[in-house]
Amino acid sequence: MERDREFSEFVDARALVLRRTAYLLCGDWHRAQDLVQTALTKLYIAWPRVRRDGAVDAYVRKILVRAAIDDSRRGFRSRETVVESLPDSAAPDTAPADFDVRDALAALPPGQRAVVVLRYWEDLSVTETARLLGRTEGTVKSQAAKGLAALRQLLGRHVFEERT
Repeated sequence: MERDREFSEFVDARALVLRRTAYLLCGDWHRAQDLVQTALTKLYIAWPRVRRDGAVDAYVRKILVRAAIDDSRRGFRSRETVVESLPDSAAPDTAPADFDVRDALAALPPGQRAVVVLRYWEDLSVTETARLLGRTEGTVKSQAAKGLAALRQLLGRHVFEERT
């Protein structure tokens, strides 16, 4: 079937990028894989319409972000965490020196995290991000500014100054 072939080609080309984006949205590789599977399942159902409209990337990105936000709303108790081994000691009270961008992104509220990931990882414009999230451009700009401010605080200002 042509539909299945086209869909498979899309998945082969985009699966890794989608998984990385999902990881940045949720901070866990296992949950990221679940989010991608949810997004791809919904995309497959809507494939003929979405393919005809020519908005496949935007559609799957929107599903992925919404699934990540919905997942984060489920709360701590409904999530299972897969661990390979338990740490020998409790986590330190202060952030370790190797606190990285993934940890900082995970510390952001889901809405800010979605905006930051879409704007600066997926490289979407303010307009595209607003349309994808169903928010106003002003809200996207505000969430991006708050998210970047939080990242600066968490990572230290020097990380952002080196890039300019």
